[in-house]
Amino acid sequence: MQLEIERKWLVTGWPQGLRETVRFTMRQGYITVRPTVRIRSEQPGGEPPAYVLCFKKGGGLVRQEIETRVDEETFRKLESFIGRPLIEKEQRRYALPGGLLLEVNRVDADQPGEFWYAEVEYDTEAQALAWQPPAQLADYLTDEVTGQPGQSMGAYWEATRGGAEEDQDGIYRN
Repeated sequence: MQLEIERKWLVTGWPQGLRETVRFTMRQGYITVRPTVRIRSEQPGGEPPAYVLCFKKGGGLVRQEIETRVDEETFRKLESFIGRPLIEKEQRRYALPGGLLLEVNRVDADQPGEFWYAEVEYDTEAQALAWQPPAQLADYLTDEVTGQPGQSMGAYWEATRGGAEEDQDGIYRN
């Protein structure tokens, strides 16, 4: 198990003046959001997709995280089990000073709930708390939502794909 230490901002559009290092298309869905159990396909431009099963616990700046690769067949079975359309994302990564990466995501493009967000992951909590956006991003990274209720991808999933539902037998399912 590892710790995921990241800050998140709501943004508009792709940042200007940064060197893009990689571009991904992603599809992700949630088996449950508390704790987070998520599947995601990640496809860097022109390469075959990777399939990931992820578990997350906690919230805010620091969370526990376990990610493991699964094969395509397992991913498809889990996608079918979820039974809802997966979230579509385009992610672009940009090199930042100090070896950090800015990950900018466009979520559900051209859909009613479309939005953009950016994240930076850190090695330590102290590094995350001390980091200030470089001058060229000062006007871009202004709306920080790290740890704010309703700002996680799990919350977006619940709002756009529905939360747990009770079936005719009184059993709750996601």
